This record gives sequence, C-alpha cells and structure tokens, in this order.
Amino acid sequence: MNPEQIRTAAAYVQDLTNHTPQIAIVLGSGLSPLAEAVTNPDIIPYADIPGWPVSTVKGHSGRLVIGKLEGKTVLVQQGRAHFYEGYSMDQLTLPVRVMQLLGIKTVVLTNAAGGINADFNPGDLMLIRDHINFLGMAGQNPLRGPNEDSFGPRFPDMINTYDADLRARVRKIAADEGIPLQEGVYAYVAGPSFETPAELYFLRTVGADAVGMSTVPTAVAARHGGMRILGISSITNMAVPDPKPGTELSHEEVMETGKLIVPRLMRLLKTLLSTM
Repeated sequence: MNPEQIRTAAAYVQDLTNHTPQIAIVLGSGLSPLAEAVTNPDIIPYADIPGWPVSTVKGHSGRLVIGKLEGKTVLVQQGRAHFYEGYSMDQLTLPVRVMQLLGIKTVVLTNAAGGINADFNPGDLMLIRDHINFLGMAGQNPLRGPNEDSFGPRFPDMINTYDADLRARVRKIAADEGIPLQEGVYAYVAGPSFETPAELYFLRTVGADAVGMSTVPTAVAARHGGMRILGISSITNMAVPDPKPGTELSHEEVMETGKLIVPRLMRLLKTLLSTM
C-alpha cells in the first residue's frame, strides 16, 4: 500500500466534484449501462486520476460517475482493472482506498461470473454470501506488506465480509419485485484463461457456486477499511466441469448476457438505494 499515492488520487477526485458520495457501486463486465442512470453527474476518466488502474478489457468504460441515484449521492466505478492485466494488488485496490478516504461507508460490488452451481442458469443474479480467495491463499493478498493502521487493522476479520443486513434487504426486494435471485459462494481466480473442466470440478468440490476474475481484492480491502459490502454476481455463462461437446466460452458471450441482466440488476439496486 502506498498511502501517499492513495491520498493524491483521492484529493484529485475530490477537487473535480461538488458531490459527497455516500455509497460506491463498482460495475463489472457488460454492466456499464447502469451508470447512465446517475443524474447531474461529474465524470472523471480513470486515465486522468494519478495512479488509478485503467482497464484494457472490452466492456469496461473506465471512468468515475459521481452524482445522484434514487436520492442518494453515489460514486459509480464504471469498469475495473484486473490482476491478469498485469496490475499489482496495491494498484487494484487503490480505487476502494480512495473511496474510503472520500468518506464512503458502503460499497456495492458487481461482476460477471461463470455459474458452477448446476441449479443456476445464464442470466441469473447471485447474491454473494462468501468468497474463496485463491490468489490471496496463494500469497497475493492485497493486505500483504506493511500495514497502514490509519486504513485498517493488521489482521481484519473476514467472517462477515458481505453485510448480512444488506443481503437481507436485497432478498426481500427481489421477492417483492419478482426478481429471481440465487445466493452462493464466489471463487476468485486470476484468469484470463477460462477454467479447465478439471479446475471447475475442483471448484465445485470445495463449495464454489460461481467463479470470476475480480471483486475479491476490492472486498478484502474494503473489509479492512471497515466498509459495508454488498456483492452481486451476474451469471453470464455456465462454467460446468462436464461441458457438452463443442462448447466454447468467450468474453463476447459474457458481454451479451450481461446486457440482458442489466435491467433486473438496475431495478434491484435502485430499489435498494431508495430504502437506504
């Protein structure tokens, strides 16, 4: 962690907006249209923010959108960078550290994920109950290195990473609105190659319901910083260990299914914001 770099980036963002965001929303692959619902926005390209990681992946617009959504002042991260793009964990978690310095207490993390649970279908939304941080377990934990006590404790508790109250609210909204909602465990892997059938069998065996290449470093850093976290995965494809002959996965498939999910996810998040 480079505290000075984080403070410099936070000061830059603060100088370019008159808004004081209360809630942050991080948008994953194919979900950028959600940011278009923000009114009276201040828009800041990532490339302009000192030290901010810029995504090279199609479907990640690469800008901050700060404004009003359902009466709440929000900061929307329209796209994110990934470990497989060559960024360090410090770089990947700089955005959430900036949010922390801006005074944001709640962060909503969305992503596109492959469904491992056989009961899931492409187009489902999955409320993240917990995660498996394979990179962190192997040594690439975003909290590795000297701890900055002003940002959080040396050994943060990760038992209740995904806020139980926020999850309960989302479950109720989904039931009231008739939005199908799954719930499960998100497995974080490095990518960018999709998983082999043997890897998927392993992930299913250890309890993963969905798999993806993002979100968890941000969740770990946000938990370290004392933020409330809500995680929602868009199941854009099935990642099963026994694929049908001829099955091929592609990022384009992820993007197309993501577009179909956006209206339901937008309805869910807008209703949640209106009740907070």
